[in-house]
Amino acid sequence: MEKRFQPYTRLAAIVFLVIGCLWVLSPFLAAILFAAAITISSWPLYERLLERMKQRRTLAAATMTISLVLVILVPLAMVTWNIADNAGHVYRGVREALDAGTMAPPEWIKQIPLVGESVDAYLHKLIGNREELLALAKRYMEPARRILLGGSVMLGSGVAQVSLAAFVSFFLYRDGQTLLNALRVGMEKVMGEHAHPVADTVSRTVRGVMYGLLGTALAQAAVAAVGFLIAGVPAVALLSVATFLFSLIPVGPPLIWGGATIWLFNQGSTGWAIFMAIWGVFLISGVDNVVKPMLISRGSSLPFLLVLLGVMGGVLAFGFVGLFIGPTLLAVALGLLRNWTDTASE
Repeated sequence: MEKRFQPYTRLAAIVFLVIGCLWVLSPFLAAILFAAAITISSWPLYERLLERMKQRRTLAAATMTISLVLVILVPLAMVTWNIADNAGHVYRGVREALDAGTMAPPEWIKQIPLVGESVDAYLHKLIGNREELLALAKRYMEPARRILLGGSVMLGSGVAQVSLAAFVSFFLYRDGQTLLNALRVGMEKVMGEHAHPVADTVSRTVRGVMYGLLGTALAQAAVAAVGFLIAGVPAVALLSVATFLFSLIPVGPPLIWGGATIWLFNQGSTGWAIFMAIWGVFLISGVDNVVKPMLISRGSSLPFLLVLLGVMGGVLAFGFVGLFIGPTLLAVALGLLRNWTDTASE
């Protein structure tokens, strides 16, 4: 009787142990998953660096971790600080303009075809009616400030998550080969001959999605920086980093270059504003259609709907790093499903 129930008791013990471990690690699960995705996608680079450093794993892991901090963490911290600081300045400036009665609609509104004159007349009428203007400001200013501050808080939590992910990635780089060998043995015992194709699908998919997301974001940020410099938009570095971050969100970059276009119109630079709009539509946003298919490996591309659901669900589930984790997990699941259906059809 004892021998009959022994396998079930072992399975129950393993299940409870796994649940307990996940429960303990749940506060850090997002950072661990992000660190794993970064480590898998950059493992070939780490191996080349390890060879150059004569197999000194600690030094190579430290170099990769510092590079991760410089490439992702420092720009993210800069953007977070600037958003939080500028949100307060903008809010106070608008409040002071409302109290002093010096607010006026920008001149470029009149130049909008068909509706420009009527919109400008309505805004002048609204500004002239102090009671209605104050009521409208009270209705929308506070929610807008909360949204901006909420975004900065999310970015702040992203800084903390990326910091923890960088810390975890150091150990994944340094001890990655040992972990990989143990994982390979465990998968072979569980899956048998299917272990190698599954592991290959997971690693290829993770690399493809991470290359696609980060490569496209870097390309769009670089193209945006060139456009901002040519058009004379200030704070090019900050806007470029913001473009990089918003590139991870579907239809995100137009929020940045569109804001720059509106600013140029407001400054009276109509020609440069038109240039910025054309540059944004055909070059900044066009990069997504050219670079991403080149970078994402075969079989790991995601339909637009799954990318959107992955980004939104990832942010809701994991916070800022969910921008990376959500699409990656969906891509891995889709890749495994395709691999399983191809195998089953044979």
